Amino acid sequence: MDQDYLIQKWLAGELTPEEEKAFEAMEDAPFLREIAGDATKFRASQFSRARQYDDFKKVLNAHKTPVRKLNWVRPLMRIASIFVLGFALYYFFIYDSLTQVETQFGEKVTIDLPDGSAVTVNALSEIAYNEKNWNGDRKIRLEGEAFFDVAKGKQFVVSTPTGEVTVLGTEFNVRQRDSFFEVKCFEGTVKVNFEDHETILDQGDKVRWYNGVLEQGENTYSVPQWTKNVSDFQRVGVVEVFAELERQYGVKVTLENVGGERLFTGGFVHDNLDNALKSITVPLDLDYVILETDKVRVKPREK
Repeated sequence: MDQDYLIQKWLAGELTPEEEKAFEAMEDAPFLREIAGDATKFRASQFSRARQYDDFKKVLNAHKTPVRKLNWVRPLMRIASIFVLGFALYYFFIYDSLTQVETQFGEKVTIDLPDGSAVTVNALSEIAYNEKNWNGDRKIRLEGEAFFDVAKGKQFVVSTPTGEVTVLGTEFNVRQRDSFFEVKCFEGTVKVNFEDHETILDQGDKVRWYNGVLEQGENTYSVPQWTKNVSDFQRVGVVEVFAELERQYGVKVTLENVGGERLFTGGFVHDNLDNALKSITVPLDLDYVILETDKVRVKPREK
């Protein structure tokens, strides 16, 4: 029976009882099982797809010489074991060294960093940083929104999918939600890089990149209002306003005949859903109905 065929089916876990006997009779069977056993210890997936099998074999065949016939099975599995070991090293020494904090609906948490800095994370947001190497590289990955109170020291970087914020020691707020990216500086100076833009913000300045439009202005408050359980907006599309309400209350809002591009200026509280909905819908001449504890329908007010 063809050994290539047997090994490919073994990798996919599809051997019949008869094929299993033929596989066990192969010279390389013990070696193959040993490598497979090592792979499971490192939480790495085994090579189970025919395409992966063929790709590895092509690479090995390309290095054969005309005067010596190589047994490709052992080199193949040695390559596989190298990949497994590499994955294990990445997992245990790089990925596993990150400290990750993820908030849920309506949850806010404050984290003290190793250098005395602090970060307050808003609802449905996530931060990740290397605590072990923090003094050598003060860098945080952020998805969502967070307020940073940074102790003076080496460069402090907040990296988001949209842009990057760099400071030495200051207070600032970063919000990154889909196409919305906003940075507010409350103390000191921050440098903001996003797309092809670089902006320096001083105390009281803010910059916003929303749906491809760049805007700069001044902060309305001396601290982010969401840290006081109030979400505030200045000329923001209503769809983003209701998205934030969903994050704070864990509800699903359905808009009926309501243009999501309508702009809203105002805010809502985080401790009373009915009051929060009134704060949004009344200025926009909308009505709402709380259908269930976690569902809300919003539509234009009947005349």
